[in-house]
Amino acid sequence: MKSTFRIVSAVASAALMLGGCAHFVAGSGPITSRITAAPASASTSSGIELVKVNYAFAQALEQKEHKQQFSAVFSGPAHPDHVVGPGDALAVFLWESPPAMLFTSQSVVAAGASLSMGGNGMISLPVQTVDNAGDIVVPFAGNIHAAGLSLQQIEQAIVSRLSGLANHPQVIVALASNNTQNVTVVGNVPHSMEVPLTPGGVRLLRAIALAGGVTQPVEKVSIQLSRDGHTMTMPLQSVLRDPAQNIPLRAGDVVTALYQPSSFTVLGATGKNSEINFEASGISLAQAIARAGGLDDNRANPSGVFLFRFTTPDSLPGVHDAHLVNGRVPTIFEFDLRDPSAFFAAQTFPMHDHDLLYVSDAPAADLQKVLNVVGSIVYPFQTLNSMGVIK
Repeated sequence: MKSTFRIVSAVASAALMLGGCAHFVAGSGPITSRITAAPASASTSSGIELVKVNYAFAQALEQKEHKQQFSAVFSGPAHPDHVVGPGDALAVFLWESPPAMLFTSQSVVAAGASLSMGGNGMISLPVQTVDNAGDIVVPFAGNIHAAGLSLQQIEQAIVSRLSGLANHPQVIVALASNNTQNVTVVGNVPHSMEVPLTPGGVRLLRAIALAGGVTQPVEKVSIQLSRDGHTMTMPLQSVLRDPAQNIPLRAGDVVTALYQPSSFTVLGATGKNSEINFEASGISLAQAIARAGGLDDNRANPSGVFLFRFTTPDSLPGVHDAHLVNGRVPTIFEFDLRDPSAFFAAQTFPMHDHDLLYVSDAPAADLQKVLNVVGSIVYPFQTLNSMGVIK
């Protein structure tokens, strides 16, 4: 009787001791209630936002991200007519209706090597580069300002100068070398280069192809396009799938092929805790959970699935005056996977680079840990009592 009393007393003492410090039992991270209370905690000054995600929210977020496409941001007509700039090389051809008054064989001979006459009366000037002042020189017409003008406008300027000197002059100006209207292609391509724009225009995929394509698998490459101070990035795979994203480029555009594998970190009650890479074309939360080995049946709390992200304010409808960290809002997205409809949200919700996925332990898992500790204390007493050591 005394031995039994001693065992019960030992167990009770251990239970009271463990009950008072149960929250110190080792765990993989904070429990669900502490995470959901973080935004309202008086000790939290970081302005954390908590968003309970349902299917409607996930769908709205996915549609918003799909609108961020090259065709929407960089819309407009194809490459306009070439505008000449300093450094361009031009070829000028002139004709004069008979009887010629200005461009005669005698004047051509007098001009020496600077002019040549063809059999059909055409006068061709040597190819010349537009100087730093933006001018070219045409015999009998003098300096013609070419910078900032199209080829047709330069033709009209030369005809205007020659009128009254030549008999019904006709002029053709051709672009011998395009040195100013180019697109720069850099990054993970075999040959970083400047791609000259042609009168018909150059589209995005053609510019990349001229640079030799990409050096990494297509699904792992993103394309960044910079124009007039605006920069946007899309997965190359998305551009290939949607012809509308193969937009015409403009002079000064910078196309960068980026090989930066996106990744997310997973912690808590999942099959594995690690950093996991994913394709540039993106994955959903459901795929992310699957790649992490799913939820641990023995530990996970299905109603305590959280995604931590620094997000843009416009991605949080209804949130005003949020605390910004480098222009972004520290946000916790909460998913209750006990609700079947939450699986549709998980299939739709897009993962971002550097996201942190956390699955909290179930309350029963914490209780089991306490019981395991109690058992480790009680079991030796039972063993000793059965052996007759405790009387």
